[in-house]
Amino acid sequence: MGKVNTLVITGYGTNSHMETAHTARLAGSDKADVVHFSDIVEAKVSLQDYHFLIFPGGFLDGDDLGAAHAASMRWRYLHDAKGKSLLSSLKEFIDEGKLILGICNGFQLLVKLGVLPALDGKRFERQVSLGHNDSARYEDRWVYLKPNAASPCIFTRGLERLHIPVRHGEGKLIPMDEATLQRLMDENLVALQYINPETNAVTQEYPYNPNGSPLGIAGLTDPSGRVLGLMPHPEAFHHVTNHPAWTSGELDAPGTLLFANAVKYLRQG
Repeated sequence: MGKVNTLVITGYGTNSHMETAHTARLAGSDKADVVHFSDIVEAKVSLQDYHFLIFPGGFLDGDDLGAAHAASMRWRYLHDAKGKSLLSSLKEFIDEGKLILGICNGFQLLVKLGVLPALDGKRFERQVSLGHNDSARYEDRWVYLKPNAASPCIFTRGLERLHIPVRHGEGKLIPMDEATLQRLMDENLVALQYINPETNAVTQEYPYNPNGSPLGIAGLTDPSGRVLGLMPHPEAFHHVTNHPAWTSGELDAPGTLLFANAVKYLRQG
């Protein structure tokens, strides 16, 4: 059984890094280190020492329109203290078959950087973006999600429904064109969708769909299934008492299961 080392990147406004690392440990990761982005730049920490890379949520670069664009530019153009480009290090990490999870602003970073959705294998080319919620306000509420059983996504394997919170003002998926949106569906790169809990049907209805994302898209994977980005916060439901209805026993699968699937996959090598 392989060892699983998880790296959680912090800095520039992220605020969910501690609970994200804690959830990775609960899911079975041998260790989960929280590392500031500057330590990557200074070459104090190497991506190559890890198997699971997580970009957590928070208020990365302000959580404004175009949030995470600045972070994507840092990854795209900076070099570490040894002269190696961060982009090449990230590409090597992906090519080695390791896993990446982007949550909320971490998801925004992945799409701004072009790590997702990687249609036609075009990595680091922006194909979708994220914009303001249709409600024109910050949404802080629990939502129901339906995993796509046909998706190659490793994180969602075997899961039927999730109930986890969203905390964002800018979570509506915006494809570059209608053809791109159609391909996301046709190629099963839509890993998670918002649903009406009473019907279990994918919905555009507010507040079940908190941001108006087309086709109820809450999360995307890449063709390999080894990269997942989602707007809701799975790390925010890692214990029964996190759930608003825990005293009545009305519980759904915790977000920890997304992490557990990742750890299981990595252990199997």
